[in-house]
Amino acid sequence: MVRFKFSAFSDEYSASLNEQIEGLIKHKIRMTELRGVDDTNVSDLTLEKAGEVHKKLESAGISVSAVGSPIGKIMITDPIEPHLDKLKHTCEIAKILGTSRIRAFSFYLEEGKYEESRNEVIDRIGKMLDITDEYGVKYCHENEKGIYGDSPERCLELLEQFDGRMGCVFDPANFIQCGYKPFDTCYNILKNHITYLHIKDATAKGVIVPAGKGIGGIPEILALINNSHTGDFILTLEPHLQIFKGLEALEGGQKTELGNAYASSAEAFEAAVTNLRYCIPRTAAQI
Repeated sequence: MVRFKFSAFSDEYSASLNEQIEGLIKHKIRMTELRGVDDTNVSDLTLEKAGEVHKKLESAGISVSAVGSPIGKIMITDPIEPHLDKLKHTCEIAKILGTSRIRAFSFYLEEGKYEESRNEVIDRIGKMLDITDEYGVKYCHENEKGIYGDSPERCLELLEQFDGRMGCVFDPANFIQCGYKPFDTCYNILKNHITYLHIKDATAKGVIVPAGKGIGGIPEILALINNSHTGDFILTLEPHLQIFKGLEALEGGQKTELGNAYASSAEAFEAAVTNLRYCIPRTAAQI
């Protein structure tokens, strides 16, 4: 059996780091995938500020499960050298924050130009993996709308191309919004490579809803993981249930269709936590 460890994009509770800590403690979550800190993207923090953030989180008993970076969220035609410098800086931030994982992507493309972009994507990711390997952090690729790795097959292609050097962040809602079935199609293709899950669900029309309320098969996927894994397995809540401050700047790219059915970010965050707990198998431990 597995022990599910909860993490969260705590900037969806509040832009303020102090309030993020309050929200995490309130909901008994002891990890965060740090993305936005006091209106600043984590990759844009100074090293001094990153140290201050780490001290504040550590004193509250909260660790960083991954850096929720925007690495790889540029057009495949954009210059790569400035992005490599940004990745080096992000790796330094990851080390300061005490995490060995960076959430990242595989570049936006002109619509439909997957085959034409394949060699350039692989070349660029190879250069980025050389950097993450040097720093001892894992480049954890998230499936995202509009990037090269937006399908389960292309995610698998990248993971196999780099033979264990790249991690896999499995996001059910993003697959739904790209026209794929997270369960059981995408899960079966990627199950042997998944590093951790983003808990984000969606309806057949692509509208984001709490976990278990959409067609993402989150309860079914968690049941399979519970039966096939041992040890700790991280579930990172990414609610996207309410338009929160900095959403466009932090996420970029194509717009996510939000249900926006909650009066506040705090209310939406609470609904996300509550519904995820309903999805956890009874035989699994959760912390």
